[in-house]
Amino acid sequence: MTWSREELAEAFAGYQRTVEKCVEAGDWSTYADMFTEDARYVEHAYGTFTGRDEIRAWVTRTMSSFPGRVMTSFPANWSVFDTERGWAICEIDNPMADPGDGSSHAAANVTILEYAGDGLWSREEDVYNPLEFLRMASGWCRAAEAAGTLPDDARAWLEKVRR
Repeated sequence: MTWSREELAEAFAGYQRTVEKCVEAGDWSTYADMFTEDARYVEHAYGTFTGRDEIRAWVTRTMSSFPGRVMTSFPANWSVFDTERGWAICEIDNPMADPGDGSSHAAANVTILEYAGDGLWSREEDVYNPLEFLRMASGWCRAAEAAGTLPDDARAWLEKVRR
């Protein structure tokens, strides 16, 4: 099916608003409601999740633990819309909170969303370099450790990745 650029842009704006609300509330359970019941979420480091329940379980677990819970926003650096395929493709920035020394830590991913109509998405795929995210989160941990602000879950994560 072909979608208009306006409808794709409006649906993508709704996606971004939902993500902002999830960040503000510290609750990611409504994130899965943006997807169809049979949606597929492809996350290259964590696997593929099918259906709202699997997407909800994964996103709430991931975003409530380090490093996800320390990410402060998920703005789109750019976006394009493919009306023939019904895709919204964007680069999402993943900035972390100040670790206590004023330094900035962020990494980006490319997200491909497939539109299903009625403001819902049938598929999301996040593409990124896991090593870049590992370096970013490790750098954040080292800065927080030096500033005396490293949370216990981040310390445990850092110890695990150092092995």
